[in-house]
Amino acid sequence: MLGIIKLLEMARNKSIIKLEGTLDGMTFFMKDGENLVKSQSTLSKNKIMTDSAFRRTRENMREFGGASRVGKAFRESFSGISKTMADTYMGARINRVMKRINRNGTGLRGERDFNVVTFGDMLRGFEFNNKTPFDSQFTAPSTPPVISGTRDLVTWVVPDFSIDSYVSIPDGATHLRLVLAAGYVSNYFYNVTLDSYVPDDESVNARGGVSYSTEIPLAGMVGSDTTLVVDLTAFGAIPATSALFVGTGIIFYQQVNGAFYELAQGNALKVAAFG
Repeated sequence: MLGIIKLLEMARNKSIIKLEGTLDGMTFFMKDGENLVKSQSTLSKNKIMTDSAFRRTRENMREFGGASRVGKAFRESFSGISKTMADTYMGARINRVMKRINRNGTGLRGERDFNVVTFGDMLRGFEFNNKTPFDSQFTAPSTPPVISGTRDLVTWVVPDFSIDSYVSIPDGATHLRLVLAAGYVSNYFYNVTLDSYVPDDESVNARGGVSYSTEIPLAGMVGSDTTLVVDLTAFGAIPATSALFVGTGIIFYQQVNGAFYELAQGNALKVAAFG
């Protein structure tokens, strides 16, 4: 309901005069390169949080807040690589998937849990950057990463392949590195006392690791199989209430005077395995 109210209150400012600030109850501002205008709401926070007419709104607010917390844990578990790969809206897209997981959770509306262990497969295939899907950048045959039975070791083997046949090379790139990343996310439940969603277990929640290949020249055959391993055994025993998400990716570089400079375009990472 709050979303509907905000939609009604906000519009694009198509006037040739571009303002910023508040005038006669209207607020003018810039967002994502657009000039927007919204009216000041007559609803008070206290009314929304106490009036019985807004009970459903409060339930939605709690669960959206929970989706944001679980989504943040996912992003932090891939923090070693996500900034290189993610697009502007990656966080919002993750939160939407977490809300889908929440809709399958047990409990009353507004307090349904986030069972990522059971429903985390909804994230399989998730692209960190929608503009450069991994499968559009790298198509060499390989099997998905293998997760060990103890869920603390991940291995990805990519057989020798032809760069010219299986890699979409961005302008200026001279080398690539293959990437294997893995991160844990705990189930979350609603804590009445704290009036907030909290993880079932914090021991590995939002933690992960990354492994990179050597720099591979962008010409001909690689010359050998590429094996990447993410070793998470230092975290200890993995709780049954935490899920492990595994991403496969590619990063492009330009070599200048012996140094490798990461390019801003062409990089990609997707969730390829879950366990």
